[in-house]
Amino acid sequence: MTDYRTTAQSWLSEEFDEQTRNEVKALMEGPQAELEDAFYRNLEFGTGGLRGIMGVGTNRMNKYTVGMATQGLANYILQNVKGEDLKVCISYDSRNHSREFAQITADVLSANGLHVYLFDGIRPTPELSYSIRLKGATAGVMVTASHNPKEYNGYKVFWSDGGQITSPVDTAIVAEVAKITSPSMVKFHDPESRGCIEMMGAAEDECYLRDILSLTLSPELDAKHSDIKIVYTPLHGCGVKLVPETLSRMGFKNIIHVPEQDINDGDFPTVVSPNPEEASALKMAIAKAEETGADLVIATDPDADRMGIAVRDNEGRMVLFNGNQTASLMTYYILCRRKELGTLGEGKYVVKTIVTTELIREICESFGIPVYNVLTGFKYIAEVVKRNEATGEFICGGEESYGFNVGQFVRDKDAQIAAAMVAEASAWAAEQGLTLYQLMQRIYKEYGYRKEGLVSLVRKGKSGAEEIQKIMADFRATPPAELCGSPVVKVVDYLEPEKTGQPKSNVLQFFTEAGDVVSVRPSGTEPKIKFYFGAKGADADAKIEQLKAQLIK
Repeated sequence: MTDYRTTAQSWLSEEFDEQTRNEVKALMEGPQAELEDAFYRNLEFGTGGLRGIMGVGTNRMNKYTVGMATQGLANYILQNVKGEDLKVCISYDSRNHSREFAQITADVLSANGLHVYLFDGIRPTPELSYSIRLKGATAGVMVTASHNPKEYNGYKVFWSDGGQITSPVDTAIVAEVAKITSPSMVKFHDPESRGCIEMMGAAEDECYLRDILSLTLSPELDAKHSDIKIVYTPLHGCGVKLVPETLSRMGFKNIIHVPEQDINDGDFPTVVSPNPEEASALKMAIAKAEETGADLVIATDPDADRMGIAVRDNEGRMVLFNGNQTASLMTYYILCRRKELGTLGEGKYVVKTIVTTELIREICESFGIPVYNVLTGFKYIAEVVKRNEATGEFICGGEESYGFNVGQFVRDKDAQIAAAMVAEASAWAAEQGLTLYQLMQRIYKEYGYRKEGLVSLVRKGKSGAEEIQKIMADFRATPPAELCGSPVVKVVDYLEPEKTGQPKSNVLQFFTEAGDVVSVRPSGTEPKIKFYFGAKGADADAKIEQLKAQLIK
């Protein structure tokens, strides 16, 4: 009998409920590949938490893997944080089982004597980040798989600063979770040591909205151009309430919904994948824009931390902006507007990730604003904000994967704030007789044309994980000598922190003499390896296609 079958057999014990045992029996009688994938390993609690396919098994998101992870988190808090009233905030999105997993998390933390704040319904990841600092909590948990397909769910852990956990806390929590090897070690319910579970809701929403609105820079222009037509879709997720409310309070009067996608549904019935990075996810919203003559389309992912947009080009067609373009556009607007208002000065800074366009750096340099370059993941942007909290002011920061934030209230990417900024940028552009598309062209004219591309190779299961490891090993052993006919003049390997000055990470970057760059990294949350392409110059579009063909081959 193979190891995975032995592990599966152990899930037929009385330790597991009847429904779980029946589902395991059905798996054991079915295709062995499915059984193996469910039990060949423990679902990894990584430095950001859990993420995986829902179902029975050690390699799945279910009540037992969530309970075991939460017990490890509780143990770390109780062993390392001093105080009598230790608090944890919990939120969840619209995915299937998110409410159940959030309640299990609350019950286990409470059974360990912790004071729990649990939202009374779905709320965005950034509001969870905000609530941690609002409540003075030690930690937070967000139940979400972000923009992953419907089969997935996840569990993100945040710390007292409102950012996702980073070193050394992340590795220490991972170690504690690894010690929980059986559901029998989990306090699912303990009336004797039970802490308080307190609900959060409208009051916290109001505080969050108040602080978002305090970040706006052009209220008079928002009012003047309040008739801008904006189509908004939450893609069946958390943004359905707070994004339209934010835009409405800013004064925008023509917020047009996509009714079918306002429905909270973890099956995401109107899209293949609820990811605003994918053109197909915005198809219905763009159709609504064509029907209504809207100027702007805004879409947010299920936990409302990422935002994608579409705008009208010079021929009146709706075109999608990628994450690099949107982040560059908003950075340019914010710096221009703050310069007009006289609020740029010493101590101000911007942060971007290493795979995000260099256009942001060039924009900031033209305003004399320093830029921090960090590893992929908004938690590293939040880490810079925390480190500079007493000495500097975080203006804004972004990443190519459609994440953006402004100000210091939230320590994660925030689609509510991003939607506010892009709508306001639209009003600011309109005041100058420009569309957002024309504003982007102005930026290219000023700083030079750039084009970025992304290719993700999906490799699922055990064999897929091994293939991804081999791809990275091959690139390290034989890096490309040239790209698009230009010599590779620098290779950066982020497994060498002594050379990069960054935390150790499985990322490679290749820089050419012509100024193009390719980055390769396995995803930390999905079964895929990502290739990021950046090209500069009038022929950037053609070079991107050449880079894709060369690297994927």
